[in-house]
Amino acid sequence: MSCNYEAEMSWSDARNLFRKWRDDNERKSSNVVQLWDAVLSGKQNKLGNERHLILEQVIIAALDCNRIETAEHCVSILSAEFPGSLRVQKYRSMLLEALERYDDALDELEHIIRKDETNAAPRKRKVAILKTQGRTAEAIRELCEYMKIFMSDQEGWHELCNLYMAEGEYAKASFCMEELLLHNPHSHLIHQRLADIRYTMGGVENIEMAKTHYCKAVKLNGDNLRALYGLLLCCGHICNSKAIIMKRKEAQKLAQWTMAQIQSRTLAYFPDDPPRTGTNEDESLLQVLEQAFGGLDVGKQLAN
Repeated sequence: MSCNYEAEMSWSDARNLFRKWRDDNERKSSNVVQLWDAVLSGKQNKLGNERHLILEQVIIAALDCNRIETAEHCVSILSAEFPGSLRVQKYRSMLLEALERYDDALDELEHIIRKDETNAAPRKRKVAILKTQGRTAEAIRELCEYMKIFMSDQEGWHELCNLYMAEGEYAKASFCMEELLLHNPHSHLIHQRLADIRYTMGGVENIEMAKTHYCKAVKLNGDNLRALYGLLLCCGHICNSKAIIMKRKEAQKLAQWTMAQIQSRTLAYFPDDPPRTGTNEDESLLQVLEQAFGGLDVGKQLAN
């Protein structure tokens, strides 16, 4: 939005636009701050019951835009009207965080948590601050405590998985993704990521488990190329392992099917750049994979 707010919009129009953004869950931070400065900051007495909601909206937008003075002004207004409010205290902690006064922000959040142990927002902010400071081990410990209380928070499990991955704790990261599967068993992306983690862990059992989840991801979404490539790598690993002959033959057949799927989807995405014509179908499939993997010889090993 780029216009002269003072000339083209009344305070009621601005209020209605703020309301629409809140209902649609849109931040529109720069627009909110501009509208506040140009139209609504001097018309607060006309906003009625929506004044406090708009002040909260402006605080978030001002912090997004690094307008610290505007955020401080709005927080001071709310603090004067609601001196003991935990909700206002949360905004004060966010302001301290924006000022990089992390210890003070953590103290504010601890006070909120002690007053209301079921309040999820301050616990999440605390994890975010610890992560910002590079205190990953403490962030993991705090998030684990959070997940004991809010076990159905899927975003929490995703974040905990990311933190464990950053620390190289792949087994614990795998556990987080398995918890997510309980909440959303039909998500091909969760199956794919769990398979990625299992493949990274290595070992025969983990590779087999990764193959299973890659297969499930492909079944749920046949266009998931990452899952197809992962499935091919798993099959290549099994074919070159000391697994029983039956398993190796099964993996080889699955690898051939996977190569065919990759070829069909590659041609669909790049119709003007088909693979070079080979002497047989297998050679054509391998050329596609060489382009995709940058010359990896996994396919050739399977073909031999």
